[in-house]
Amino acid sequence: MEDTLKRLLSVEIEAEQLVATKQAEREQIIQQALEKAHQAEQDFQATIPKLQASFLEKAEQAAEQSIVALKKRYEEKQEHLRKLSEENQQQALEAVVNLLMKVGKI
Repeated sequence: MEDTLKRLLSVEIEAEQLVATKQAEREQIIQQALEKAHQAEQDFQATIPKLQASFLEKAEQAAEQSIVALKKRYEEKQEHLRKLSEENQQQALEAVVNLLMKVGKI
């Protein structure tokens, strides 16, 4: 019986050692996972300025394209108005000349 008790005690000690080893491994795995997560977060934080710069550059390009398009439309509208002004000026001059000629005949 003494041998059985010694064996049981030995098995219990081995089991406790195994549990302690596995708990240590578990803690190590948890710590490694936390470190990896922390590193991933730091990596992501490091890429934020690059991402912001990229988006800012794209936004500036889009703004520049919009400005160019608006300037083009403004110039086209200005040219159209100038042509209308010239056409109306000629018609106005003709109307004034006709009116003066009619007044001169009276």
